[in-house]
Amino acid sequence: MLQELLVAGVAAASACVVYVAAAARVVKQYERGVVFRLGRVAGEVRGPGFTTVVPFVDKLRKVNMQIVTMPVPAQEGITRDNVTVRVDAVVYFKVVDAADAIIRVEDYRFAVSQMAQTSLRSIIGKSDLDDLLSNREKLNQGLELMIDSPSIGWGVQIDRVEIKDVSLPETMKRSMARQAEADRERRARIINADAELQASKKLAEAAGVMSEQPAALQLRLLQTVVAVAAEKNSTLVLPFPVELLRFLERAQPQPPQPPPPPAVEQ
Repeated sequence: MLQELLVAGVAAASACVVYVAAAARVVKQYERGVVFRLGRVAGEVRGPGFTTVVPFVDKLRKVNMQIVTMPVPAQEGITRDNVTVRVDAVVYFKVVDAADAIIRVEDYRFAVSQMAQTSLRSIIGKSDLDDLLSNREKLNQGLELMIDSPSIGWGVQIDRVEIKDVSLPETMKRSMARQAEADRERRARIINADAELQASKKLAEAAGVMSEQPAALQLRLLQTVVAVAAEKNSTLVLPFPVELLRFLERAQPQPPQPPPPPAVEQ
């Protein structure tokens, strides 16, 4: 009798161990568990830690609550100003309601991916090329709103959307390079012309000052000679001073003037 009771106790303990092993589940910190009992959601969403389910009756579905980084494949489209471009992006999203993410949509990752591709094509068609290249922050916000609107009912929240790269045709790249080069050439010419204008004004002022003092022009000439002679790689020809010629001209004696002819009386 005692042996039979011992065997029955061991069998009951084994059955309990098997039941606990079949019913025990562990939900990680970044996960939430949704329990389906005979096809229907049973109770609240299970939090992280140890939990149990009814074996062969309940089914536990775990949902990852971490932020998911999903690349959006490059989409080719035509911008509003008729330029063909290829644009790729990246979407950051997370699940905020585990039950809705399981019940309301078949595969929330696939759904977000398809919605992101469709929205990216729509953004390309509504934007100009200059906006895609320089005003990405505004386009990112518009793209985020387009994806987040339908995903709210899926228990998914879009954190951020970023346009990664905009690929242009080679012909368009060459055209933009020529445009940038022409713009830089235009600015260089304007700067040179402005410099010439300022220099001409200063030279006119200097010429006015030197015209009052002829010796200043001679000193400027000597300074130029010193600057040229410092290189020691050219032959220097000094002009004859004009002031010296004028001094010699003044120092030369004037020839005597002939007397006027006598007047004839009538």
